[in-house]
Amino acid sequence: MRAQRKQRLWFVVATLTCVAFAVGLSLYAVSKNINLFFSPTQVVQGKAPKHHLFRLGGMVKKGSIHYADKGLEVSFVLTDYKSDVTVHYHGILPDLFREGQGIVTQGKLNNKGLFVASIVLAKHGSKYMPRVVKEILYKHKGSSHAT
Repeated sequence: MRAQRKQRLWFVVATLTCVAFAVGLSLYAVSKNINLFFSPTQVVQGKAPKHHLFRLGGMVKKGSIHYADKGLEVSFVLTDYKSDVTVHYHGILPDLFREGQGIVTQGKLNNKGLFVASIVLAKHGSKYMPRVVKEILYKHKGSSHAT
């Protein structure tokens, strides 16, 4: 093999190695920032990851909101009308947060299986609810509450 051909071969191999490394780093970074979405039924079935950030969506169960005596602690139950998950949150809730309202929370499951939310999002009306949440609620409750 001539010297010029060897030099080209090494250049191509080095370039491909660098590109593969860059793609690998990019995919790793993207996988760490993906927010997976789960329903209460999926969480109860153990399909949601423990100690990993994900989104949980559903309806706030009537009579389930409990405020702490002091501070901004609140707990409530999210339901998809098939299963329930207790959510703990420390912070100011959105103005539209109330019983029977569709919400999406972001947080992690703790060792006890309770969902500790870092963000609570409430939207005006169910027509603005994410499509995935609407499909899950429709499947478990019926079209009268999820459209």
